[in-house]
Amino acid sequence: MIDARGLSCPQPVILTQKAVKAGETTVQVMVDNICAVENITRFAKNCGYALAVEDKTGDDTLLTLTKG
Repeated sequence: MIDARGLSCPQPVILTQKAVKAGETTVQVMVDNICAVENITRFAKNCGYALAVEDKTGDDTLLTLTKG
């Protein structure tokens, strides 16, 4: 689980990239801004990961990337 709340782009994407490069097949990322949601969504699609987006309380969004 990556907690990227409070981080501005591109930091949330960089943390996600590191997890993917480490061979993780499922990566969960908590973010709190729409820019991070959009950038991680784009990254997931480009890398062949399925993406589930779950809105949490306030501005928090949980993104779950899963390698098929």
